[in-house]
Amino acid sequence: MSGVRCRNEELLAIGLTLPGFVERSKVIASLPSLGLLTLAGMTPPEIQTGYVEVADIQQLDGLPGDFDAVAISSFSAQIGEAYALADRCRAAGITVLMGGLHVTARPDEALRHADCVVIGEGEPVWPTVCRDLLAGQLQPRYDARPTRFNLADAPMPRFDLLDIPRYNRLTVQTQRGCPYNCDFCGASIRLAPGYRTKPVPKVMNEINAIRELWAHPFLEFADDNTFADRKRGRELCRAMIPLGLRWFTETDVSVAWDDELLRLMKESGCAQILIGLESPGAADLNGVEHKANWKMHQADRYAEAIDRIQDAGITVNGCFVLGLDHHDTTCFDRVFDFVKATGLYEVQITVMTAFPNAPLYDRLEQSGRILTPEAWDQCTLFDVNYQPARMSIAELENGFRDLGRRIYDSGFIEERRRRFFQRQDVLRRTGDS
Repeated sequence: MSGVRCRNEELLAIGLTLPGFVERSKVIASLPSLGLLTLAGMTPPEIQTGYVEVADIQQLDGLPGDFDAVAISSFSAQIGEAYALADRCRAAGITVLMGGLHVTARPDEALRHADCVVIGEGEPVWPTVCRDLLAGQLQPRYDARPTRFNLADAPMPRFDLLDIPRYNRLTVQTQRGCPYNCDFCGASIRLAPGYRTKPVPKVMNEINAIRELWAHPFLEFADDNTFADRKRGRELCRAMIPLGLRWFTETDVSVAWDDELLRLMKESGCAQILIGLESPGAADLNGVEHKANWKMHQADRYAEAIDRIQDAGITVNGCFVLGLDHHDTTCFDRVFDFVKATGLYEVQITVMTAFPNAPLYDRLEQSGRILTPEAWDQCTLFDVNYQPARMSIAELENGFRDLGRRIYDSGFIEERRRRFFQRQDVLRRTGDS
């Protein structure tokens, strides 16, 4: 189940219709579930397999297809709709399996709607799940958390199950997890801790499998931090250079200090990287990263880092989280002023969101700051589901809305993009001379 949701009607009407939001929401909504495609790749041939996307259950007439069993994956914001779909399937006699980040965080909740839940990474237990399914002995729980999956054993995802023309990009996973542990992060590190990379030859095999279906694909690496291991990142980029690809990924700001890596990223077709800057001030970031307060120690060099990356010809999509515990109402102007000063090519603003599988949720729940416990449909990155520490809910919502108006003003977007290309022209002329 895919798509982007926002419950706040004012933000939906004023914010999410703005160019930056609209472009990003369309991108997110158009990405297939790589997790399901990966499990399909290790499903035995005696199980006939299909892939279906359900963006809106209200528009689904009946069942998603003629299946004996369905495996459902969904983000927290849509988990209610996923449960409704699961209930509909079970009422029709279809066996329902559920997994993913939300189900891993709330397996008991999911079991009220499913015959079976997979907790943690799917790959270690999927062969057993399939064997038990075929034997009519499916168990209610399969917990993969004691076993950390080796990405060297990753199966080839079933890209052939996709209706390729409906997508504006396809995803490939080159690594899993992150070496850092941010308070609000609800990504793959919550399935299994640590940082692992997939062998470059295996990544290239997956890319070439996509190229057999789509001659000139645009790729998004479904990673949390692609270049945390920069040596391995250089190896990956060198392997991609001959293919003439265009790609996008998320990584941390440290790539700015590796000139060779930046050059190889550009030569291999990197169009843009998204970096979680979170806030322009070091004091705002104190305590955000739990292991070594890493993000706080990077903030003073953010502006220089953005210059170095964009001067290498790679645009930066700077992601900011509004409503951090150190934020007061001055944070909105400070983010805008930083974007203006640095000339960030693209900007993504979100509201700090307490996801059920992140340390932030437990911390806010224990202190009574979760507004409505288990209101998962508010986990959209745009709706406020907690009591901010240093401003009111209305101040956060209004400040976020007004910042969105300014950040995504067409004139301001054009100003930043013109600045990037003018800088590229200057650098080319300087290089030619």
